[in-house]
Amino acid sequence: MNFWLLSPELSLCGIALAVVLLDLVIEQKKVLAVISVFGLIIPIAFTIALWGEQQASFSGMLVVDNFSLFFKFLILGISALVIISSVDYVKKFARFQGEYYALILFSTGGLMLMCSTGELISIYIALELASISLYALVSFLKDPKSSEAGLKYMILGAISSAVLLLGMAFVFGITGSTHLDQIADKVSALVSGGQLWDYPALLFGIVLMVAGFGFKIASVPFQMWVPDVYEGAPTPITAFLSVASKAAGFAVILRVFYTAFGIEAISADWGMIFAVLGAISMTLGNVVAIAQTNIKRMLGYSSIAHAGYIMVGLAAVSTLGKSGVLFFLAGYALANLGAFIAIIAISNKTGSDEISDYSGMSRRSPVISFILAFCLISLIGIPPTVGFMAKFYIFNAAIQQDLLWLVIIAVLNSTISAYYYLRVVKIIYIGEPLSDEPIPSSIPMRVSLAITSIGVLVLGIYPWIVLRLAETAVVTFP
Repeated sequence: MNFWLLSPELSLCGIALAVVLLDLVIEQKKVLAVISVFGLIIPIAFTIALWGEQQASFSGMLVVDNFSLFFKFLILGISALVIISSVDYVKKFARFQGEYYALILFSTGGLMLMCSTGELISIYIALELASISLYALVSFLKDPKSSEAGLKYMILGAISSAVLLLGMAFVFGITGSTHLDQIADKVSALVSGGQLWDYPALLFGIVLMVAGFGFKIASVPFQMWVPDVYEGAPTPITAFLSVASKAAGFAVILRVFYTAFGIEAISADWGMIFAVLGAISMTLGNVVAIAQTNIKRMLGYSSIAHAGYIMVGLAAVSTLGKSGVLFFLAGYALANLGAFIAIIAISNKTGSDEISDYSGMSRRSPVISFILAFCLISLIGIPPTVGFMAKFYIFNAAIQQDLLWLVIIAVLNSTISAYYYLRVVKIIYIGEPLSDEPIPSSIPMRVSLAITSIGVLVLGIYPWIVLRLAETAVVTFP
């Protein structure tokens, strides 16, 4: 057992425990946010030190390679931005700041472990570690909406976990192993010369696993929890769910399907499953988002649509598709976090998430309004934002694999999404302001807004900065 390979996760759990203990003895609770953010430097440093490693430990349950490390960087960065943007928001539950930050860190640790697991049981345990913390965080406001959101998320999460576990049991029963590389050998021998459809038990197990993972990435038809949970959860946690949980979910899907089920005989079959789910997800997400009047619910359906876009890269079943998925997730994280952080700043003042209350917001807070509009434009996929480059690469991968029909559906859906995104921009800039009071923003809020907006612009102009890392990450991946 090589505990050095677990150093990012172990150090992160240590920081979370330190935050809980310090919460008992210090009176200035803002210190907890500082410790949480700067404490993340330790796991980030360990992750940098591990870059280039290609090792498995703990009997193959833990796999450390550039692929898992890429996602650890991404999830740690997301966690840092969420904590920074929470500094003003936590006044709503001032007595429980220590628990709030600690739960974010514990959930981050679980999501990081999900990206490094090479065995089905450890995947399930890591997923539950991340999910249990999120169940508590979603209901942290303790008002009716938040409590309802937490209850729905927990019940549906438990059902999806059971479905996932059942799928894993079917795969184990057929292959006799829970290790992904051993499953690959057994599946290769089983379906050699045939197709996945010829083995209904294996197909059923894979379909159940797709359903279980589909809950984590918020894809149709496993998206029913998204709008209510996004609306009821504390806004920083909504942001965390929309990007960190989705990134870890796609990381696990990539590892499981390209490692265990990556043989050519069946990859086209499960690739088509993801293609169909992607087309349905992006269409339903964008069409239903048009009718939303609450901006968090709107971005919830937008998240469903973006799960569909990302599945275009999964359906491509190629190296370009894999690297495109990684780059898309990084770009989506920046744009979506930027939008949510701007929403946090505005809702802290107005106390409302209704789109109508954003009327004339550009005159009350021109900088925050511009950043919100810029991030929404990136979510559409308009240059020079990172959203355009992300869609360009992922659609290119699909075209090269003769999935032109899927790209046409995705482009049409991007056009549909422009309606509801630009509707918000129109209200912000053309509507009459409901008040003359400016929207205040603290230094931490300004820092997080600056990081996300600059990232959206820079990666839109120079995408190779992250794209090269993504290409390096998937080289070591089967």
